[in-house]
Amino acid sequence: MTRPLTHPTVVAGVDIGGTTTQVVLCTPDLAVVAHTQIPTPAAQGGPAMIRAALDALRRLLGQSPRRLAGVGVGAAGVVDTATGRVLVASDSFRDWAGFPVTATIEAELGVPAFLDNDVNAFLRGEVAKGAVQGERDVLGITLGTGVGGALCLGGTLLDGAHGAAGEIGHIPGFGDLPCTCGGRGHLETLASGRAVATHYARRTGHRTTARHIAAAAENGDADARAVFHAAGTAVARAVLITAGLLDVTTVVLGGGLTHAWHLLHPAIRQALEAEPPVSAQPIRLERTRLAGHAAAIGAACLAGPRPAPVGA
Repeated sequence: MTRPLTHPTVVAGVDIGGTTTQVVLCTPDLAVVAHTQIPTPAAQGGPAMIRAALDALRRLLGQSPRRLAGVGVGAAGVVDTATGRVLVASDSFRDWAGFPVTATIEAELGVPAFLDNDVNAFLRGEVAKGAVQGERDVLGITLGTGVGGALCLGGTLLDGAHGAAGEIGHIPGFGDLPCTCGGRGHLETLASGRAVATHYARRTGHRTTARHIAAAAENGDADARAVFHAAGTAVARAVLITAGLLDVTTVVLGGGLTHAWHLLHPAIRQALEAEPPVSAQPIRLERTRLAGHAAAIGAACLAGPRPAPVGA
């Protein structure tokens, strides 16, 4: 008797960021078998963002026969995991708050879809397969277009009563500049890629990208070095606040700004050593091991076999 051919099962992970969208196909044990990156059409609104992600996913699926079991999405903003909608989004996104992410994907693809905050997804990925694999108490921070945060305590990723647990990028006390969320003086106004560009322009009158500013710092530009030092010092302060409140001393950092790790890390470490946590325990500081795929892999966890507690 001839048995019908079966195609390997994969789960998809989608990371929708302010600048780029990452899409991965993973085996059930989270080995990446295909991936792609596309620009996020954030200014065109939620429907365009999801359409672009689905088009990229379909292209990956079309490259070889694979059976899609589900899709997990990590989305920028405060999300409602139960309804699959974004609740709050920054001004980088148009018509994103309130958009029915999972319902749209399920209607298009006919498979289950799941939604989480993109930084929660980043941390889930790093704990599952990355730099802090197996850890049960971790602070995750992403330094990208904005600053995101996520918390894992006792092996559980925290959502919080209103979906905003771990949003360390939007705590005040870091100056008085306006933040993308509408507040002022948040960590994001010092430690994001956009903030690095803003502070460099304020010092020099020259507007450019964080990547070019990093290159200038490597070539001895004192103003470029100063803005990266300020960003690193601010990150350290946020880490110490978390350590003081929650006794979390393991931290993993990702996002585009960590490409300049050699500029950020000395400032972070210097500030941490100058004022260690009250527990007297050293801070373990790790850079992402999964790099740009971390949040997409973490999102794929949601669509696979029901995951064990994070860090178990």
